[in-house]
This record gives sequence, C-alpha cells and structure tokens, in this order.
Amino acid sequence: MQQLLWIETMLKLAGGLTLALAPLTAIRVLGLPGTDSGFWPRLLGAVLIGLAAATFLEGRFGGTPRGLGIAGCFLVNLAAIAMLIAQLVLSRPRLRSASGRPPQTRRGQAVLWLLVCLLSLLIVFEIAHV
Repeated sequence: MQQLLWIETMLKLAGGLTLALAPLTAIRVLGLPGTDSGFWPRLLGAVLIGLAAATFLEGRFGGTPRGLGIAGCFLVNLAAIAMLIAQLVLSRPRLRSASGRPPQTRRGQAVLWLLVCLLSLLIVFEIAHV
C-alpha cells in the first residue's frame, strides 16, 4: 500500500510541476490542444501538486488510508492559492503582453483575488477543524 501511495505521489508531483512551471511547452510537447494562456494548465498543475502533497501526507502520517481528509484538502487549497497568487503577480497589468494579447482585465484580477480570499478563509476553518 505504501509503495502505491509513493508512486501516485511521484506521478502527480511530476505532472503538476511540469504544468505549473512550463505549461505551454508541456502542451506543445504532449500534442494537447493549444491555448493562448498558461493559466488553466498552471491551475491544474497546482491542483496536482496539492493532491501529491495530500497523498504523501496520507501515506506518511495517515496510518490506515481513509481518503483525502481535511488535512489533504488543506494542502490542495494551499497549492491552488499559491498558484493563483503567482499567476496574479506574473500577469500584472501591462499595455500589451509579449505575445501581443491584451492584458488580463481588472474584473478577472478581482475574481481571482476573491477566490484567493475565499480559499484562505476555507483553510482557516480547515485548520480549526483538524
């Protein structure tokens, strides 16, 4: 059982890091449908990293596997928050991006910051529950 959790952790972490660090390159190399932005692949990468951390936590400290649990949800949410904040910092408003696309809208930034705040509040409740 431990070996299976270890393999699952490594596969999720490898896929998550690849998508988070080089989303457009990974899409091109894998031959997946293209996108103009790395936002969604990065967000998926963050979720995979969070799931890898949750799987590691379950295998390392969980004893009898019972599923993801609150501590695992905390890690998934933390990974998503980190990637959202990184995306917001990296896509600060500019006149035009290097690819010629218009910058992210203020409404889009506000929605992402709201999501960060809501996920952070959820994490506070999860910490209190653990």
